[in-house]
Amino acid sequence: MKWKGASALCIHNKRLLMVYQGKQDEEKRWSVPSGGLEPNETIQECCKREVWEETGYRVEVGRHIYTKRGAEDNISTEILYFETSVMGGEATIQDPDACIHGIEWVSIEELQNLPLSYPEDISILESYKE
Repeated sequence: MKWKGASALCIHNKRLLMVYQGKQDEEKRWSVPSGGLEPNETIQECCKREVWEETGYRVEVGRHIYTKRGAEDNISTEILYFETSVMGGEATIQDPDACIHGIEWVSIEELQNLPLSYPEDISILESYKE
């Protein structure tokens, strides 16, 4: 089985858009907006939808930055990271999965002190500059 998703790298005023996430019964951690591809959706549409659902911002999806591949419980995973730009909207949690608990614009320096959902992403996040 294969799972595919998209992550959004969105920097505005030298700050990265991050969400505080986790299921109700688990420890909450920080991540860039991201999620899984839905049927009949392009990967760019997935990226745009996930940012909207998790943050309330409408974004334009730009260039592909990085692809992360892995495997978990016999499921191969592929997450494409895209550069995005805010085109409108405002910070509003409207996640249908009820896993988002906060939205923040974080400086690259502040990333070192945040508990990340995907600690392996720190090098991608730190090296990405708009």
